Parts: sequence; structure tokens; C-alpha cells
Amino acid sequence: MDYMHKSVLLEEAVDGLQVKADGIYVDGTLGGAGHAERVCGKLSAKGRFIGIDQDQDAIIAASRRLEQYQGNTSIVRSNYCYMVQELKKLKIEKVDGILLDLGVSSYQLDNAERGFTYREDAPLDMRMDQRAVRTAKDLVNTYSEQELFQVIRDYGEDKFAGRIARHIVESRKDKPIETTGELAEIVKAAIPTKYRMMPGHPAKRTFQALRIELNRELEVLRESLEGMIRILNPQGRICVITFHSLEDRIVKTIFKISENPCTCPRDFPICVCGKKSLGRVITRKPILPGKKELEENRRSKSAKLRIFERME
Repeated sequence: MDYMHKSVLLEEAVDGLQVKADGIYVDGTLGGAGHAERVCGKLSAKGRFIGIDQDQDAIIAASRRLEQYQGNTSIVRSNYCYMVQELKKLKIEKVDGILLDLGVSSYQLDNAERGFTYREDAPLDMRMDQRAVRTAKDLVNTYSEQELFQVIRDYGEDKFAGRIARHIVESRKDKPIETTGELAEIVKAAIPTKYRMMPGHPAKRTFQALRIELNRELEVLRESLEGMIRILNPQGRICVITFHSLEDRIVKTIFKISENPCTCPRDFPICVCGKKSLGRVITRKPILPGKKELEENRRSKSAKLRIFERME
């Protein structure tokens, strides 16, 4: 299956980076290299681009797409949480821009064998990095009812999390839950009939929750975003595209704290905590897809772009 993925907020994200021809830019979620190709096209022979992705299929597809730029491009198979370490291996300490396009790609969703989709029956996998040992099947069959409830409630924001967790635990008593189709049917059965008739697949939130838990998506973002801001050169920018409220909340909060990290009480006449601002938030409100993009790519519906600029 070809690696097909339509980049969301393509123009807005690349424009937000304010690419300098001789600069150094990193895409921490390379995917099919849609954003990357546009950035590379703006670089001179002195410019440098580093693409990072943990998915081997993405690495292969992106390498092909960026072949004409291979003279000043490095592609690394890794998780973006190791960005600082990976850049040091390339003898790079500071960069001029970073892009993160979070979440699951169209290719991963559409390729049933990867086990991300609830629309087809396939092995229950959901690994973004196929080198990982644990799969979604392991979570579904080994987590306690309480653990499943917390994951589905916190990461899926599903009001029926308790019922779904209970149904999963009851179902696996007979035999292990092994496929996406089996899980989707169990979730569907757990939800009251009148809610099953509402728009959207009833298993969508559960599948999102398990994917986030398995791949540690929110932990990785929370633990590495400030570090990425710190490796930006003055006037360097980081652009982050999120696809659900949990990610967006983390990005918004860390950007806000990075702009104003002072922890002194409001009534203090001067700052004594010594915490210095890292820069400024460019997007007070997130940038959303326009009407044309929404019509052409239904998966762009929930996308939000936030931008932060490093100070001197």
C-alpha cells in the first residue's frame, strides 16, 4: 500500500515557520513528507533539513519524496522526544524551526493491517513504532477494569468509559480479544442504543484512548515540548498541529508558561523567582483549516495550529 497522507494546514504551518533559506529545520513527525517537501523547497544549498519519524513505512516514503534534496537532508528513525539527542549526533545544537504534526496519519488509519481503524477487522496492533513489543491487544487483554476505565475516560473522554471497560473485561473471560473488529463490536454493545444511533462510530473514542496510551503520545509531548523550544535560535519558531483537545491543551499550556514562567505572587512588585521568558506565543487563538481544506480533507476538521517564537 502506498504511503498516502494529505498534509493538514500545509500552507499555514510552513508560512508559520518563516523559513530562512540558510536555516536548519526539523520535522519531528515526518510522515509522508508533505510539510517537509515544502520546507526543503525553500532552503538554499546551505540550508539543512532533518526529518524524524518512528514509523518505518513513513521513513521509506519520505526518503523517496525528498530524494532530490538528499544533499542537505537527514532522515532519522526515532521518536521526536529524542530530538535533542538525535540532533547532537548530527553535531547540531540549535535550529531555526521545528514542526510537529501530531496524531495518527491517514496511511496508518487506512492501512487496516496496522490495527488503528475500527472500520475493518484486523489484528489489534496500533503501534506507531513497529519495533515496540507491546500492542493494543496486550492493553485490552491485560489491563484491569479500573485501568481500562481510566484510559478510556482520560484519553477518550468517553462518558461510557465504565461500561466499556466492564464489557471488555467480561468479553475476554471467554477468549482473548484479538482484532479491531472484535473490540469495535464489544464497545458498540456497551453503549446504550440511543447513543449508538448518533453520528460518528461508537468505538472512535476508545480506539483513540488505547492508541494514545500505547504510544505514550501525551507523555511524550508534555515531556519534550519545552526542550524543543530551548534549542531554537533567536526568532526561531515551533509550529504544532494537534487533532484533539488533550494535545491542544498541553501545547497551549506549555507555550503560555514558556512565555511567562514567573511563579512570583501577583502582588510582588518585582520578579524574584528568576525564571526568564523563552519567547512569545504567536497564535493567541489557534489557526484552523479554511473552508476549502475542510471540503477537500474531512480529516482536517479537528486540526489546530499553534506557533511559538523564541526570543533573544
